[in-house]
Amino acid sequence: MKFGLELNTQYPPDDSAIAHMDENLDQVRVARDNGFDSVWAGHHYLSAPFQMFQPIPLLARLSVESGRMRIGTNIFLLTIHNPVYIAEQIATLDIITRGRFVFGAGLGYRPEEFESFGVPMKGRGARFAEILDVTKRLWQGDEVTFHGQHVRIDKARLMLRPVQKPHPPVWIAASGDAAVVRAAQMGDAWLINPHAGLDTLERQMQLYRDTLTAAGRPFPSELPIFKELSIGETREKALAVARPSLGQKYLSYAQWGLDKPMPSNENLNRAIDDLARDRFIIGTPDDCCAEIERYHRLLGVNHFILRLQWPGFPHADTLRAIEMVGKYVIPAFR
Repeated sequence: MKFGLELNTQYPPDDSAIAHMDENLDQVRVARDNGFDSVWAGHHYLSAPFQMFQPIPLLARLSVESGRMRIGTNIFLLTIHNPVYIAEQIATLDIITRGRFVFGAGLGYRPEEFESFGVPMKGRGARFAEILDVTKRLWQGDEVTFHGQHVRIDKARLMLRPVQKPHPPVWIAASGDAAVVRAAQMGDAWLINPHAGLDTLERQMQLYRDTLTAAGRPFPSELPIFKELSIGETREKALAVARPSLGQKYLSYAQWGLDKPMPSNENLNRAIDDLARDRFIIGTPDDCCAEIERYHRLLGVNHFILRLQWPGFPHADTLRAIEMVGKYVIPAFR
């Protein structure tokens, strides 16, 4: 079992960005020293009501502090970018990290991000597939000519090649069923989201397995899941300390429309206590271990990417949570 730290890179608008950058560096060092296997950063533009760091420069800086941990995007908004840009940037990150980079990629769901890049949301699934196909071919050093519906490129060759061959692992995030199928067909793993309930994930896992079988592809040896986690001496304390910031985070998700591509039974505009059931990992160290074991047993996941902080959650409490996971949770699975 592997464990990763998903950094909170969103902050209230009046906070000092420099102070929060220093906190991210602290958290990576503490995670490194407490047995975590990976560190991750997300990706959005125009992220009101929060200010937000961009993942590529952030992860390059954090790689200095990361030791042997792998570093990844969770996730990168692939669909609104050019494949040449993606291939060059990610190859550079794979070199900076000496081959420790994982490329987590997603479709994107916020209209303002597509509009600001001049990219239509309609047809974004097909656009995602074309961009990823061309990016992979560029990483492999091919001279690429591609005339598709969404991507057009002539005799392009990437001279800066990633360390990992044929390319860094591609983990595809998916919320809707069509995206789960795409993850099985095109990705090295499905990067499972934190906001769907367990019933939905169990159904979608069968869809994922069936699609892999139909495509003649094996079930991945490493299957990641992204989870919100709050740990404390009692479940009540763990929920109480997380409730304000985690609740605000999911209210923003609902306002952004994160649940629109999800199955109709998934609605994020609910109280945090209701959302937490079969969705978040909250409680004592023993509670957290039991939930991790349950998800492993039911879904086959074996790389837990844990977010322990949300906008407004104190840095000192985050460090304490990292240390508790390192002391009580990670050793239980080693």
